[in-house]
Amino acid sequence: MTEIRNVEAELMRFRIRLAVVGLAVLLAFGLLGWRLYHLQVLRHDELARQAESNRTAVMPVVPHRGEITDRNGVVLATNYKAYTLEITPSRTGRGIDDTIDAIAQVIEVTPRDRRRFKRMREDSRSFESLPIRTRLSDEEVARFAAQRYRFPGVEIKARLFRNYPLGETGAHVVGYIGRINQKEKERIEDSDDAANYRGTDYIGKLGVEASYEKTLHGGTGWEQMETSAGGRAVRRLGSHPATPGDAVRLSIDIHLQKLVEDMYGERRGALVAIDPSNGEVLAFVSKPTFDPNLFVEGIDHESWDELNNSIDKPLLNRALRGTYPPGSTYKPFMGLAALETGKRTAGSITMDGGSWTFGGHTFRSGHALGPVDLHRSIVKSSNVYYYQLANDMGVNAIHDFMRPLGFGQVTGLDIPGETRGVLPSTDWKRATYKRPEQQKWYAGETISLGIGQGYNNFTMLQLASATATLAAGGVRHVPHLVKARQDALSLQLHELPQPPGQNLGYKPEHVALVKRAMVGVTQEGTSRGVFVGAPYLSGGKTGTAQAVTIGQKSRYNATKLAEHQRDHSLYIAFAPADQPRIAVAAIVENAGFGAAHAAPLVRRVMDYWLAGVYPSEADIAALQRGQASAPLGAPRRVQDVVPTPAPTGAP
Repeated sequence: MTEIRNVEAELMRFRIRLAVVGLAVLLAFGLLGWRLYHLQVLRHDELARQAESNRTAVMPVVPHRGEITDRNGVVLATNYKAYTLEITPSRTGRGIDDTIDAIAQVIEVTPRDRRRFKRMREDSRSFESLPIRTRLSDEEVARFAAQRYRFPGVEIKARLFRNYPLGETGAHVVGYIGRINQKEKERIEDSDDAANYRGTDYIGKLGVEASYEKTLHGGTGWEQMETSAGGRAVRRLGSHPATPGDAVRLSIDIHLQKLVEDMYGERRGALVAIDPSNGEVLAFVSKPTFDPNLFVEGIDHESWDELNNSIDKPLLNRALRGTYPPGSTYKPFMGLAALETGKRTAGSITMDGGSWTFGGHTFRSGHALGPVDLHRSIVKSSNVYYYQLANDMGVNAIHDFMRPLGFGQVTGLDIPGETRGVLPSTDWKRATYKRPEQQKWYAGETISLGIGQGYNNFTMLQLASATATLAAGGVRHVPHLVKARQDALSLQLHELPQPPGQNLGYKPEHVALVKRAMVGVTQEGTSRGVFVGAPYLSGGKTGTAQAVTIGQKSRYNATKLAEHQRDHSLYIAFAPADQPRIAVAAIVENAGFGAAHAAPLVRRVMDYWLAGVYPSEADIAALQRGQASAPLGAPRRVQDVVPTPAPTGAP
């Protein structure tokens, strides 16, 4: 009986264990079923998307960047395709230096390539692909492709590269593109353009390339690729083509630009030519210049140091950022101020005895001119007339008249980096200096402002814009470098709208008096020898501005000064006199008298633009030496020297 009870007890325990195991199995299958339901039903859409993303990859398609052309269609910036060898540092599996050394055994890697790669790596992240070699030959592509298995994280890519076919010509206007640095990347990622810049490695850094970046960039496309387990593309599933960037057409005549750059030779300076009727910039020269192609692939340290540390500052855009005292080129505007403010009439006489004393201080004026009215003060460039005028007007009245003309103001030119310069006033001095004794404006400081010296410091762009405003009868147009864009698909040109001209409200008879006096400068004044025989009538004004202050009791002697301390040579002009089509401001740094150096450059610019005349080779050589006045040798026709540009297609 006992044995029967034991068997029944064992059987009961067995059944309990069996039930527990069965329940556990049932629970396990229940949980498995729930998990399957959760994955297959509740999360089906989400997991399907994830699976699809593991099987496919969406790759950005970078658009072709738009071309930049001059007003006649000459290409200034374009693109070309080339193969690059690129390294992703985080995927190499070994040291970068070891990887580059191994690559150098297969294809050539120069020290410059290494330095450029190092510099780019400092501005990027480890997972970004960086070029160690660009513009690979077909032979180099084949050689590396055969041994690619040895180099994880290294691959050959086809890239679009920017090219500036004219090199240094117009570099400060066109600008250049460069690789996006970390700061720029963060700015783009925080902007509305983030999606459009996926896959883009280069953006405009300077000049038109920077200011018209969105127009030139275009719209990024995409390709959906099926990928293998290893991440390699198997086939294309879908795509949306990229939209090429629009081309931009400048108002610059690049052949005139090159002529001016050639005429400067090794000298430093700036020249700006503007159409007074609409504000189009016809030439925008800064010398010396540089080759923008150096920056496209990342400039090496040696080239950067050479450009950045040069005493001649080739990277400085002198037309936009160089500021100078205007010297006597300021006198026509002071003369207009005298008439408009009622401080002088056309017939008011000032006795020029060769100097003028104020507060016990004698201001020099060169030789005595005797009785001087407004016309004679500009033609003969009387300092005494403008010393007294400045004293009568006062610094704030001068400031208030000159400000609407654009002196000491940002003109609004459509490239970045413009500087204001200095148009002094009592408020300006208080804001500029810290010590109370420095903040006070002294009456004697006003005197030299009348002849364009003292605190006055302006750019050639401001001086050219003011001259264009005077030439246009007091109507000021905002200067601009880009006149149209060309649609990438239709190739249609669309003129860019510009604000209407602003009439500054000068009395026509006052403007006419000043312009007539400026014509007198070219007929009987300081630039008559330069403009003899010109087939048009022009108005102008020479200027000689101090680079360093010379004491009133000392005489200026260029031979005793270092070259960078000598006076600057300036000239402003407009032509034809009756209906001006061009206004120019030019400076030759440390060259001396305006009629000897700056005026001859301006004469050739006007000959080119108005008469279709190109200077002879002998004349250009003389200009480069600063030894030319009126044109030398047999002039050439522009159409015989300047090649006809080939028509351009879609960018």
